[in-house]
Amino acid sequence: MKKTILTFASAVLLLTTAANANSDVNQNEVVSQSSFVAYDVSSFCKAIMQGDLETVKRMIELGENINKKSMGMTPAMFASRYNKAEILKLLISNGANLKLKSDKGFTAKKYAELSNAKEALAVLEAAQGS
Repeated sequence: MKKTILTFASAVLLLTTAANANSDVNQNEVVSQSSFVAYDVSSFCKAIMQGDLETVKRMIELGENINKKSMGMTPAMFASRYNKAEILKLLISNGANLKLKSDKGFTAKKYAELSNAKEALAVLEAAQGS
């Protein structure tokens, strides 16, 4: 009788432990999934970051909004941050508003300064007459 009780108690304990372990795993999955935030940069800004001048030109020809923010930054801010001077010139010649601020409160010029993007900074200073 003692063996039966001990066996039964062990089985219950084992099942309870396994159930708690599964619930902890499920809770961790929920926490990790809910705390994950996906950031998606627009295709236009990805082309700018990669320095793909031809794709940027083509997208502008197709009507891409020059001042539309992606992840809180305008295309000119991406060009400034990643020191893409030729693309920045193209954006400016197509009407990029250099006075806009990012969601963090920075202008394209400030991104160039923070990134030590000397070529982009020179383009911005020339465009703004500084």
